[in-house]
Amino acid sequence: MFVARRIPEPGLQSVRDATQADLWEDELPPPRDELLRRVAGKHGILTLLTDRVDDELLDAAGPDLRVVSNYAVGFDNVDVPACTSRRIPVGNTPSVLTETTADLAFALLMAAARRIPEGYDYVRAGQWKTWGPMLLLGPDVHHATLGIVGFGRIGREMARRASGFEMTVLYHDTTQATTEDESELRARYAELDELFAASDFISLHTNLTDETRGMLNGAAFARMKPTAIVINTSRGPVIDHAALHDALRDGAIGGAALDVTDPEPLPPDHPLLSLPNCLVVPHIASASHVTRARMAEMAAANLLHGLRGERLPTPVNPEVYEQK
Repeated sequence: MFVARRIPEPGLQSVRDATQADLWEDELPPPRDELLRRVAGKHGILTLLTDRVDDELLDAAGPDLRVVSNYAVGFDNVDVPACTSRRIPVGNTPSVLTETTADLAFALLMAAARRIPEGYDYVRAGQWKTWGPMLLLGPDVHHATLGIVGFGRIGREMARRASGFEMTVLYHDTTQATTEDESELRARYAELDELFAASDFISLHTNLTDETRGMLNGAAFARMKPTAIVINTSRGPVIDHAALHDALRDGAIGGAALDVTDPEPLPPDHPLLSLPNCLVVPHIASASHVTRARMAEMAAANLLHGLRGERLPTPVNPEVYEQK
């Protein structure tokens, strides 16, 4: 089997103990031609979100491929219908990174609101001469309104964190939460237009689909407060980055804090990186020691169950087990 990148040892060791693992050792993902070459004849593949699993790769792997295990909760890098049509189960690592991702999303919210990166740069550049009553002013977080787009596990954890700051929480999702859940989380459903217009902070926790791609575009930014701050820990293409740049540059919104981008990574000369009100970090929402190790264990378990012909603990396409 093939492992497309080094993962934390708890998962990697169990794979090595049970299989003859071909591990891609480089820090950067395998180039496409190398990936296609390395998967040939493999019974299992452990992929990352940087590895595109499509018909071309499945053809390259050949008829002996039994399982694709994706080291991520998201799986937009995998053509799931293509795998399902070939009766190949696909696994992911849900739930385990929920709270860790919500922690990072709220940290980005706080950092952008209180302009912490700008303050850090200000001190390091030797500009700090004295305390100033107008220096690096930002919005309060407590009692502000938080709009959450995507009210799944991570979005709900974001709402729980907001309750500690006595924030007003609006949410939007394709499915409205139960009255009991809304009461527990102190959240109220809102259509997107209302959420955009009313929110001081807008945090994205939606899957990347045809409907959500480019959801935050020029029209969306125009409906927001000029002080609004957008936080994205979902997927980069949910935001139109050219429109975001223009909105930040022109003062249509107040700021943005991004853990994910489009493209990813952003090139160093990308226009967004020239803006002081745009905070970008390198896709680290799940980057805690415990969470990444648990993700590795889950990905390894999916892989090994698939190799043995057993049902994956966390299958993305459970319908493969109903096929005859």
